[in-house]
Amino acid sequence: MNMIELFLLAMGLSMDAFAVAICLGLTIAKVNMKKALIVGLYFGAFQAGMPVVGYIVAVQFAEHVTKYDHWVVFGLLSFLGAKMIWGSFKKEKCIDRTCAATPCTDRKCRRNMQEATLKPSKMIPLALATSIDAMAVGVSFAFLYVSIVPAVSLIGVTTLIISVVGVKIGSTFGARFKSKAELLGGIILVSMGLWVIFEHLSRS
Repeated sequence: MNMIELFLLAMGLSMDAFAVAICLGLTIAKVNMKKALIVGLYFGAFQAGMPVVGYIVAVQFAEHVTKYDHWVVFGLLSFLGAKMIWGSFKKEKCIDRTCAATPCTDRKCRRNMQEATLKPSKMIPLALATSIDAMAVGVSFAFLYVSIVPAVSLIGVTTLIISVVGVKIGSTFGARFKSKAELLGGIILVSMGLWVIFEHLSRS
């Protein structure tokens, strides 16, 4: 994978974190850059760390599936992308927000609204939930012989920046971009999977 492909992949992976960051931005009291950075650091660190776990596990048997590695990568990326696309059409409420509307789009609605907390006990499960799919991407890195350190560094930094932006957007505009972010991320991941197969078949 070249840097452009890695950046697109990083963008696709970060869309889950972006969607959750928007929801957090809805309910964080007095959003400022410090709070947005805290969210970004949590999501960026986990999004960078999970591919390392997948890579370490997969590298043990990567050379044994050389004939099928591109199909494995295609399957993983397509599955993750399809899951995100499917999720973008589900009418889910934002995390930490209970509202009469489904999905909740009115950030001024205060009915039963819970204020988001940035404590580790809350943020670690959220960061883990948004990054668990990245472990499968780490598996694909092992099959494609990608340099893991630059790859996960790019993913982590991209997710950090996207998450900070997400918090700001959620605070300013509400949840209207949440499903669009998940849809875009899914499309990117599926497209990357198709591109891997295209490159493999064109060289065959």
